[in-house]
Amino acid sequence: MSVDPAFLGRHEIATSDAMQNLGFRIGEQLQPGDLIVLTGPLGAGKTTFTRGLAEGLGVRGPVQSPTFVIARTHPSLVGGAPLVHMDAYRLASAAELDDLDVDFARSVVVIEWGRPMAPAVADSWWDIEIERPVGGADVADEDLDADAPRFVTIECVSRSVADD
Repeated sequence: MSVDPAFLGRHEIATSDAMQNLGFRIGEQLQPGDLIVLTGPLGAGKTTFTRGLAEGLGVRGPVQSPTFVIARTHPSLVGGAPLVHMDAYRLASAAELDDLDVDFARSVVVIEWGRPMAPAVADSWWDIEIERPVGGADVADEDLDADAPRFVTIECVSRSVADD
């Protein structure tokens, strides 16, 4: 796990530009074999974070949500590891994730909605949860994509901790 532990904990992220910048700063530090699991509601900023991460890694874009294709691979432009950006929302099990034949050891992998499957593919990973307003009297549905503060919680998780 190659990310500076200073990123651990809960952070308030005010704008989508700040979310992308957080991803960039983390992406600059990632190495082959690193796994990031992103969790958060629709519109929270998972793909925005991954765009920044991709820039930090120096991979070919554009980075778009992998929702309909399940996985997108972005080759490195700088001789580093490729980025594999996955969406596990529609996958029923880690076996389906394994069927995608991703080279976890030689890639940096981001899995959206992959928290239940992470222990099957890695011994340790970065677990990043993004919270955003989700409606109610003070937030209209059409405002969910607008810049609004998000809370990002970053933890390093190992399989032994996840199994407890």
